[in-house]
Amino acid sequence: MIEALQDWTTSLPPALQWLAVIAIAAIPFVESYGGAAIGVIAGIHPAVAIAAAVIGNVISMLVFVLSAHGIRGKVKKSDAELSPKRQKLKRMFDRFGVPGVSLLGQLVLPSQITSAAMVSFGASKNAVIFWQIISIIIWGLVFGVLAALGISLLR
Repeated sequence: MIEALQDWTTSLPPALQWLAVIAIAAIPFVESYGGAAIGVIAGIHPAVAIAAAVIGNVISMLVFVLSAHGIRGKVKKSDAELSPKRQKLKRMFDRFGVPGVSLLGQLVLPSQITSAAMVSFGASKNAVIFWQIISIIIWGLVFGVLAALGISLLR
């Protein structure tokens, strides 16, 4: 899949490749880190690739957070049993809070899912958005820089 996304990005005219990176980074499990790396590998300047990936991931995350917030406001708390994955995320949320889950949660699940889950657990929508944006920027920067360094080593 990653190779197909990279091929799609490079097939576009250079002026539109950054739009492809925005779209790619909005995909759960690809995120800002995958989008930044794909953009750099496709030949987009690292600063543009990272910025585009962060924008795409943030837009996608905001859709999930605002949707979860709206749904949570309309639905009463239920005593329904949490799935095993949601139980794991809830334990992580209870232990590390919004900052910890935002920064480390992408090791387990996409930012879109972790952010929506935290809001559904009762976390402040604004706190989730703030910490998720910080996390998305950090992960995008790290992987974008690593991809750029890897490309420069291959030359």
